[in-house]
Amino acid sequence: MTVLVIGGTGTTGSRVAHRLGAEARIASRRTGFDWYRPETYAPVLDGTRAVYLIPPVGEIDPAPHVERFLDVSGDRRVVLLSSSAVQDDPNARLVRQLPEWTVLRPSWFMQNFVDDTHPVATGVRAGEIVTATGDGRVAFVDADDIAAVAVAALTGDPHNTEHVITGPEALSYADAAAIITGHTGVPVRHRAVSAAEMAERFAGVVPAEFAVMLAALDEAIAGGAEDRVTSTVEDVTGRSPRSFGAFVAAHRDRW
Repeated sequence: MTVLVIGGTGTTGSRVAHRLGAEARIASRRTGFDWYRPETYAPVLDGTRAVYLIPPVGEIDPAPHVERFLDVSGDRRVVLLSSSAVQDDPNARLVRQLPEWTVLRPSWFMQNFVDDTHPVATGVRAGEIVTATGDGRVAFVDADDIAAVAVAALTGDPHNTEHVITGPEALSYADAAAIITGHTGVPVRHRAVSAAEMAERFAGVVPAEFAVMLAALDEAIAGGAEDRVTSTVEDVTGRSPRSFGAFVAAHRDRW
């Protein structure tokens, strides 16, 4: 019943692995798996029946790596982590060719507000979240809820569908900042900038091409691309997704 969890030490993968317990086999460079070394694929797949697949992070076009991996994984069930921001994901097209598959398309993670490496969390600690999202709204989702949906897709009947996964309410970053301030007493505000300025800010920490792509995602939020709420978490798990207010209350000490 072993499930291979790629990215098993990351935000969603670690939570998937925790829920699976002894059934999880974590794939990482520490365990001998490397996206850029195809000879490492077969050993980590041996004895597994399903895969939680997170494509290589930071790649503009990870599909060639994913395709090589799927050639080796054969007909194993695959649950792919994609994104609600990607409408036509080449990785999803590959996975949909399998007999048993699920594509997860979560909204933006609530964990971005507490992850020490994420610019949103850095902004919260500095008292100012800077984005190019304007007044656009996002139904931020807790990674624990994503993991719950993923485990249901990995262990239950085949889903063979795409799940857009959101939290229970759509919020602007100004709304989110106000909620954080209300729970912590620490003043936090949102400052909207242009997509070009945001790309310049991102370029300080990621390659220029990737920075432009990230800024474009902010611009899409400003245009309403993420202003939606789905019932996926409740439909799949039988419980309501965590609200942003509840998440902030549980993590107030992080700030």
